[in-house]
Parts: sequence; structure tokens; C-alpha cells
Amino acid sequence: MLILGIDTSTSAIAVGLTDGAGRVATRSRLDARGHTEHLAPLVAELLGAEGVAPADLTAVVVGTGPGPFTGLRVGMVTGVTMGHALGIPVHGICSLDVLAEQVVAAGPVGDRFVVATDARRREVYWAEYRVDGGAVVRASGPAVDRPAELPDTVRALPTAGRGPVLYPELFGSPVEVLDVDAGVLATLGARGIAAGSSMPVEPLYLRRPDALTTAERARS
Repeated sequence: MLILGIDTSTSAIAVGLTDGAGRVATRSRLDARGHTEHLAPLVAELLGAEGVAPADLTAVVVGTGPGPFTGLRVGMVTGVTMGHALGIPVHGICSLDVLAEQVVAAGPVGDRFVVATDARRREVYWAEYRVDGGAVVRASGPAVDRPAELPDTVRALPTAGRGPVLYPELFGSPVEVLDVDAGVLATLGARGIAAGSSMPVEPLYLRRPDALTTAERARS
């Protein structure tokens, strides 16, 4: 088993590699507008550094968002294209779920917390999670909203992602987990494959694309 993870749901372009047995390697770059420019070189850099040829891969796992249309699409299309070219399966995992796993791995955070990422337009993508017997369970979401419109009880919870960085006056308990770690994404994919879990490759855009056609703009 050798799994490549790709996530472009946030301003971090992230790639990761795992063998499902403890070997994990990652590369990432922060650039909210540079997903197309940086993703392929990062994949090549990671595989080269690990001595892995594309033909050695057994699966690709992509972060399915939620995320802004253009950035998210770059990672998902790249992953699906690689899978098709190599003849290997492609799986999808909600990117907020990956961040939630990172939160719990980082240390004690209580039994309830929130992940909130930048959705632009002064909004956040968010979901609430609970920890049940050591397992991370999504309690609500994902959704997209203006931070001020979230219930006070939600905004008072420990919150990971870049939401608290962008809106510190609204999220009072930030958690220092900001962007998706594609090594964790790949590891979750390996776990799901071993368990026979369904991991559909379905993008979570949650709203219309930022870029509209001329006809769409005329109707809006």
C-alpha cells in the first residue's frame, strides 16, 4: 500500500504520502491563489524525495472540501486524473474531518470543538465535532456562514482552522491547527481502505462558483 494524499481546499497546497504502516511524508506551500502553479511540482518533489515513482502508488486520496471552487477543483481534478492515468482508485475525505483529526492528535481539546476555514466573502466553512471514546465524530455541518451569524455556543468552543486567525474577535478559543496536513489525509485514507469504508469523490462546494459566466452574471 502506498497512498498519495492531495488537498487544495484552503490556502495551503498540501500533498502527503503513506504506506499505511507508519511511513508518512508531506510537502505544503501557502498560496491562496497558486494551487494550479504549485500542486504538480509539490507532488513531483515529494515522490522524488521518497524515491517513489507514480507507478508505485496504489491509491490517491483527495480532500473534498468544503473550499472555494477554483482551488478545490485543482486538487480534486489532479487526483482523479492521476488515478485514471495510473489505473488506481481515487477516494475522497471531507477536509474539515482531516483538520478535526489533527486537532485531537495535537493534544487535549475537550469533548467538543469546531473547525472553521476561510470561505472568502467574509464567511467561513465550518463543522462542529465531538470526541467519543477517542473517536472524532462530526456533530453538525459542514456549512458556510458569516462568523457573526454562528450561534454563540458554537463560537465559544475551541476552534481550529483559519477562522480564528481572520476573525479573532468572534472566535475566542483558537486552536493552533490551521491547514490540512496531507499526511494525515493519506493516513485516514489508508484506514478507510483497510476498513472497506465508502469514501466518495464528491466536492463540497456548498455554494455557487466564484467565477460566473456572462449569462449567469446577467441573471444574478
